[in-house]
Amino acid sequence: MRGGGPYATSPSTRPASLIPTNQGHELRYLTFRVDGTTRAGVTIGDGDVQVLDLGRALGEDFSSVRKIIEMGPEAWDRVRTAQSRPPTEAVLDLESLRLLAPIPNPIRIRDCTLFTDHIEPALRAMARRRAEEAADPEAEYQRMIDSGQYDLPEILRKQFVYYNSDHLSISGPDETITAPPTSHSIDYELEFAAVLGRGGTDIPEARASAHIFGFMIFNDWSARDVQSEVMKSTLGPAEGKDFDGSNTFGPFLVTADEVGDAYQLGMRALVNGEEWSRGNSASMAYSFEFAIAHLSRGKHLHAGDVLGSGTVASGCAFELGRFLHDGDEVELQVDRLGSLRNTVRYR
Repeated sequence: MRGGGPYATSPSTRPASLIPTNQGHELRYLTFRVDGTTRAGVTIGDGDVQVLDLGRALGEDFSSVRKIIEMGPEAWDRVRTAQSRPPTEAVLDLESLRLLAPIPNPIRIRDCTLFTDHIEPALRAMARRRAEEAADPEAEYQRMIDSGQYDLPEILRKQFVYYNSDHLSISGPDETITAPPTSHSIDYELEFAAVLGRGGTDIPEARASAHIFGFMIFNDWSARDVQSEVMKSTLGPAEGKDFDGSNTFGPFLVTADEVGDAYQLGMRALVNGEEWSRGNSASMAYSFEFAIAHLSRGKHLHAGDVLGSGTVASGCAFELGRFLHDGDEVELQVDRLGSLRNTVRYR
């Protein structure tokens, strides 16, 4: 990608991550419910069919993925050792567990516009829907486009922008996503997210990759009809993205070393088994490293902070002129990160 801020660093020249080398074992963290309690685990064996209950293997301090991240590299090394020699009494079958978001209680979520080629088509789609209310929709649409208000904002040619998401509105794999009462047009957004393993202030971009613990799929749900109206205020999406379960993560939090090059990941969205969206993280205009450097200027980032990538091009139904209906199953797939499924419901 281009220099001057957007991603330009090749994988071979990025600083080594804080995460130890994987020593031949895939390290995929997950959070699950069993016997009425919430637990943290990692997958073991081939095919992600078994899970090591970390609290049972290493003590209750290891029952929260967020807490494990905050404990730092020594704790992560203990997890890897336990994964390589799992105690039998702490091994569970994955299929028997109810998976939650890998981090069901993030301290903060910032969703960033690291993909910019999604923005202008989405703005044009918004103009198209607003123009439908006019007596002559085509003429109104052309007038709106000619105004320039639905072009890619100039600021996004210079830097990414972001908004703070509700860190209490978290959902996980296989959960039902219910549209807010005011919406009849809920939509998926095909994204992934970086989770910080170490905080800091004024973090140089050249060293920012050492602050990334891992990555997970992120579905940033939107109530499009509500969002289209409230964004006329120019104050952001507001309640268009602010409803129960509107931030879905999962199924795993995969450590950075296991993911490898995060800027060569295929991304897909399927609705009822039909592919609607396809993209690749190689199209990101800005990197997570650039975002970390920017966000830490004069303010502190924390271990466990979640940074969303923003939506890949074609990565939502709105952009495609399509709609989700009651009972539709949405599945997001990202290479190395797994598959995240949810069902949509309207009230």
